[in-house]
Amino acid sequence: MSGAPTLMHRRLKPSPFLPDLAEIVRKDHLTSTETLYQLRLADGSELGHTPGQFVELSVFGVGEAPLSISSSPTRGEAFEVCIRRVGDVTGSLERLGLGAQIGVRGPFGRGFPLDEMRGQDVLIIAGGLGIVPLRSLIVNLLDERGDFGDITVLYGTKDPSFLLFKDEITRWEARDDVDLRITVDLAEPSWKGSVGPVTTLFRRLTIDPKRTVPVMVGPPVMFKHVVKQVLACGIPEDRIILSLERRMKCGIGECGHCQINGVYVCQDGPVFTYAELKRLEEAML
Repeated sequence: MSGAPTLMHRRLKPSPFLPDLAEIVRKDHLTSTETLYQLRLADGSELGHTPGQFVELSVFGVGEAPLSISSSPTRGEAFEVCIRRVGDVTGSLERLGLGAQIGVRGPFGRGFPLDEMRGQDVLIIAGGLGIVPLRSLIVNLLDERGDFGDITVLYGTKDPSFLLFKDEITRWEARDDVDLRITVDLAEPSWKGSVGPVTTLFRRLTIDPKRTVPVMVGPPVMFKHVVKQVLACGIPEDRIILSLERRMKCGIGECGHCQINGVYVCQDGPVFTYAELKRLEEAML
């Protein structure tokens, strides 16, 4: 990816640690543990993010957590985050009702290189919750559909009950300009689709290595197998895009929690090329 990553703020503030106020305007329960929140900044401004960036959300009196942005910047003032309840902050957020105010810092980090994807085929590979930040990219690609070549989405999850954004997936499947393939690790009797790891979806997949940009987000164990599959297709290391959200805390490179061999994931990433991550001993499994 070209260009040095930069720390992004929507506007100058006395301190990057001070959050903006945002209001919860919608909550959609996607599964028993995941909820999609639509948020609107109190001053009416747009978040100004790029797909792949993240924000720090705070529940006052409880704490703060880094969360991927799940909506496209092409969709107006409100923005969305999809949250799995796993701790104090996300649990407290779930108990808040519509109209409640929370804190937002960001957007932070380096997002997906949209400009480098224009005119290219895009291969999106999502594992589990990896579909959350990739939804932002997918919607952006579809909203600017004429700027991109073939769009292929490979989505793998544990079982059908873990599938996110089911209504949108149905609409994507109905389009004739998107190739969407889904697989699950464990299938129930009613499941009629593919069973197995996401790499099984590469079967009968036609890829032009000279014009394809693969983008993958998922658990680290997935990266090793998917990268191997993508490299076998002849795609060079510096065209393979991955998102590595790892131990992020402050969002501005001050606390050091996300540092890997001198690289700060919250600033230099979370989006990297495989060529960049390959040089970081701790980054890849």
